[in-house]
Amino acid sequence: MKVCVLYSGGKDSNLALMKAKKYCEISCLLSIKPESDESEIFHYPNAKLTELQAKALEIPIITVNSTNDEKSSINSLKEGLIQAKEMGIEGVVTGAIRSTYQATRFQKICKELDLWCFNPLWLRDEISILKEILENNFKVMFVRVAGLSEKFLGKIIDEKIVKEIEKIKSYINPAGEGGEYETFVLYMPEFKKEIEIKKFEVVRNNEYDSTLIIKEAILR
Repeated sequence: MKVCVLYSGGKDSNLALMKAKKYCEISCLLSIKPESDESEIFHYPNAKLTELQAKALEIPIITVNSTNDEKSSINSLKEGLIQAKEMGIEGVVTGAIRSTYQATRFQKICKELDLWCFNPLWLRDEISILKEILENNFKVMFVRVAGLSEKFLGKIIDEKIVKEIEKIKSYINPAGEGGEYETFVLYMPEFKKEIEIKKFEVVRNNEYDSTLIIKEAILR
């Protein structure tokens, strides 16, 4: 089956892609680019760099701009999937874990477009997901914190960090699905090259609301 991966550039969409590739043919990626981190549905920080990740994956990417509100986001998703259908896809892969808010909206659009919706991480234990990305040698950077301490910003997820998150999992969503943090994947097994960050800027609103904006990055 030919599928499109709804791709944010973060850990969950990349892990979902890796899992889906075992069973499906990945025809393209779809990246929705909201106008700011106030987006109600889609991942914002460094969304423009999904095109560089697509080059690392050697998979075509469709990008669609969106405003932050839900209606615009859903319309942008539909627009992108219509383009993907023209490439012959029959299904959509998402990195949704427990967010029924996201999942129900994705499934509604898929039903309208007669597409199968595949959520390979659905209802997985969040800590097990973090451990799996380590087991598969993912290189994942925190690029936004909003509830998680700023000390994590710019850090690469490792065993120590997973243990720290596990200690506070009763206070946050350990996968960051509640907006507590967002990530950017610099390397994973399907990448042909690793992403190297050359320049970045940190935008701080307060100790628990900061974003790392990647200004320049290359493949190496």
